[in-house]
Amino acid sequence: MFSEEVKRGVVQENPILILALGLCPALAVSTSIQNGFGMGVAATFVLICSNVIVSIIKKWIPEKVRIPCYIVIIATFVSILQLVLQAHFPALNRQLGIFIPLIVVNCMILGRAEAFASKSNPVRSFIDGLVMGLGFTVALVILSFIRELLGANKLAGLLVIPRFEPMTAFILAPGGFFTIALVMGLINFVRLKTQGARG
Repeated sequence: MFSEEVKRGVVQENPILILALGLCPALAVSTSIQNGFGMGVAATFVLICSNVIVSIIKKWIPEKVRIPCYIVIIATFVSILQLVLQAHFPALNRQLGIFIPLIVVNCMILGRAEAFASKSNPVRSFIDGLVMGLGFTVALVILSFIRELLGANKLAGLLVIPRFEPMTAFILAPGGFFTIALVMGLINFVRLKTQGARG
């Protein structure tokens, strides 16, 4: 059961690579593995907490103000997250910069609150937040791996291939778009091949 949920979050409904949600932070922070992983964990924390709280209090939220209420809940956990990062991980907080506060308006988190948590119990909402956050983190790490390797010839800040001239375009915004398009295209190619083999 849980393995099926993980497969759904990481492969079938991956927020970045399948649903194309949360692309702004994906493009901005996926220039290094540390940043990509850090943003993935941060977004996962907010997603899990907001999903659970929305699921618990959904009956008391009036229909007309549900979206503003969800945003307030998400903003509360983003504020907690930012205070923790400032206190214990100042270097990561500086690297991620404005993209931590912008988690508040990340369409993936608001979308899961509206589409799933508001219609499910707290346990299912927790699992959904966990697996969707895991999918988001996996996608960011994949994109970061490609961009840091090709754009800076480094992985986790360490030199990888001596005498290799990095293609700096990969750590710029156009390289981010190209990398996402490349990975999405590869995933769609594999999915079509798999469906063709089954048919």
